Amino acid sequence: MANEIIMPKLGVDMQEGEILEWKFSEGDVVNEGDILLEIMSDKTNMEIEAENSGVLLKIVHPAGNVVPVTEVIGYVGAAGENVDDLVGEEQAEQLESVQEASADLSQSSSAPAISQKSKIRATPAARKLAAERGITLDSVSGTGENGRIHKEDVAKFAKMRVTPLARKIAADMGVELSGIAGSGVGGKITKDDVLAKAGTTDRSESVEEIQSVPDGIEVIKMSAMRQAISKGMSKSYFTAPTFTLDYDIDMTNLLALRKQLIEPIMAKTGYKVTVTDLIGLAVTKTLMKEEHRYLNASLINDAKAIELHHFVNLGIAVGLPDGLVVPVVHGADKMTLSDFVVASKDVIQKAQAGKLKAADMSGSTFSITNLGMFGVKSFNPIINQPNSAILGISATVDTPVAIDGQVVIRPIMGLGLTIDHRLVDGMNGAKFMLDLKALLENPLELLI
Repeated sequence: MANEIIMPKLGVDMQEGEILEWKFSEGDVVNEGDILLEIMSDKTNMEIEAENSGVLLKIVHPAGNVVPVTEVIGYVGAAGENVDDLVGEEQAEQLESVQEASADLSQSSSAPAISQKSKIRATPAARKLAAERGITLDSVSGTGENGRIHKEDVAKFAKMRVTPLARKIAADMGVELSGIAGSGVGGKITKDDVLAKAGTTDRSESVEEIQSVPDGIEVIKMSAMRQAISKGMSKSYFTAPTFTLDYDIDMTNLLALRKQLIEPIMAKTGYKVTVTDLIGLAVTKTLMKEEHRYLNASLINDAKAIELHHFVNLGIAVGLPDGLVVPVVHGADKMTLSDFVVASKDVIQKAQAGKLKAADMSGSTFSITNLGMFGVKSFNPIINQPNSAILGISATVDTPVAIDGQVVIRPIMGLGLTIDHRLVDGMNGAKFMLDLKALLENPLELLI
């Protein structure tokens, strides 16, 4: 029997993925563990491995398609096996993603519509099957007395050939799918069929097509990565009441230590130790102190409980040409400096090459972001939820400072700690920064 290839759900916020490339063609033999295809999920590209060995029988969604999570995108099975019937029923078996995609629409329904839904006439068997298949009964036409919906009506609806987008638009506009003749392949109902039934045009038309654009203005579609960043940053900014603590760090000793470590670390790991590496390790060691546990915590259960982490998974923001990702160094608290250098370079290089996997992006307990190389003197970074804080690293600038009554020039770096005030108060954040400052200005403790 053929095995389904589904669009994986690689994170709690993932709703859909874009297929970038199939590594195999229909008819090719694939082995379990082979890289079958590459997708883009939220803010990064991911390679998907084959879970079964066999022949790639059918590619349901080609490269370029954006597909809801858990929907079938292909089949692997025995050579010569016919999967046409399975392809025809694929949407009926993968309605969970459609339900998730239309959840916001359902929640925003007007009060009269909600009242109408509550009066839907359906048999208990029909309600049970609809619940099992993730079908909303208001989309189903009943054949029973006074429009009562029977189990057979739900089963027929579930087998209906319809695209996910068409089903979503139909639910949004209150259009009954059962009365539509599909114009797609094999009679499949498409979004255009639904819109034609509703007597309107495609609401997903580009801005250029639906309005006049003045000369000198270009309107482009926001990329999936940019949309994910927009959603994540907005959620963080409008959810967490934050404030930022700014500190100056004398980098004299840290820069001298780095200079001494460059060659031995290079000889051991093949990588050059950076200032970000040293700061990352210093942050990790400071977070592991019991008095700073709330800086290494997350709010859970609708902000009614605190999850304390007795380890550090350090997120490191990496800027890409079309967006920002935050890969994670897992278990940073168990690492030596050499270990940290290797681990950080590994995830950063994966990010730059677009090869991050879901595991590389998840589980951070604290994050750092460095704009110092661009000459930024100070900034207020936005927290990478669900972390309780993020550290912004600014430029190191030769600055006149007073030491023992004398004005001297020292390399001074700016650090800004943005804190979620629901978890951490100003005094606790300041104590963390004082300990971090002491470690950075006396960095030999990093090697102990």
